Amino acid sequence: MFIHETKVRVRYAETDQMNVVYHGNYAQYFEVARAESIRQLGFTYKDMEAMGVVMPVVDLHIRFLRPAHYDDLLTVKTILRELPAGHRVEFQHEVFNEAGKLLTTGKVILYFMNINKMEKTAMPVELRSKLAPYFGVEVS
Repeated sequence: MFIHETKVRVRYAETDQMNVVYHGNYAQYFEVARAESIRQLGFTYKDMEAMGVVMPVVDLHIRFLRPAHYDDLLTVKTILRELPAGHRVEFQHEVFNEAGKLLTTGKVILYFMNINKMEKTAMPVELRSKLAPYFGVEVS
């Protein structure tokens, strides 16, 4: 299993009249956390695009348990429970406040797509080789 944590501070513009983070902003928090988790592996979305692969979101589920507020320092946990075998990758996200309380959970499914043909493709071998050790898999 691969787990990475990213810190995000809530900006004033991300809150609504109730001083609560607007629900639509969580998709951006999840994206920041996914990008940073991949960067931590020594790989980036930019690298993937240069290889001719993009990752569109095809499914997004968010569950709101408690509110986050302006200036809260959030920890967004990104979890890959299984190493993708084909074109589909599923990220789990958990958002915690500074007190360690779980605020929000989410699941985001993305597809690896050939940038030119916009057809499903496998995960780039370079990214797979970076993730494989977290799952006890040897890449040959």
